[in-house]
Amino acid sequence: MKVLKLSAQGLPQSWISLEQAVTHYAADEVRWEVGAQVALFRGGHNAVTGQQSQIAVNSIIGTKGVPKINPFAQRPGLTNSKLFARDRNICAYCGGHFHDEDLTREHIRPFAQNGVDTWMNVVTACRPCNHRKSNRTPEQAGMALLYTPYVPSLWEDFILRNRRILADQMEFLMAHLPHNSRLHG
Repeated sequence: MKVLKLSAQGLPQSWISLEQAVTHYAADEVRWEVGAQVALFRGGHNAVTGQQSQIAVNSIIGTKGVPKINPFAQRPGLTNSKLFARDRNICAYCGGHFHDEDLTREHIRPFAQNGVDTWMNVVTACRPCNHRKSNRTPEQAGMALLYTPYVPSLWEDFILRNRRILADQMEFLMAHLPHNSRLHG
């Protein structure tokens, strides 16, 4: 289980472990929290009062400080799992819905024609369509693209990089997606 760590301004920073979240709580770095309580950690007993220390961890935390990087200047890393999720496991050529193991990263402009490995030059394709297109452009192969590629937003990237998102975390992230995101419905 991961906790969604946000800046104090509410911008996604990272997915962190429960243990990392506890460290933020213990260091008094959590400025605010939303979502459900996902864990309760118990510590030692106070020598004077006899009370046991506790730290309750919520699924979404906002931490103090200003991020050292501009999150909107960041380009999400391109991986097959994120690509397939962006494209909803749908082949860009035949429109079929497939399992990850039956999909490939398909370069619209192939490497053989000076294509590059970027979000704007890749789509999801089933193995037969990728093989049929080969080292040609879609126009050369007579295979029309059913959808266009795009670079995921910061919010989309946080959804694409974590397969086990809690309902309240997903609701928070979905509320910030661009209206034209493929991740809506």
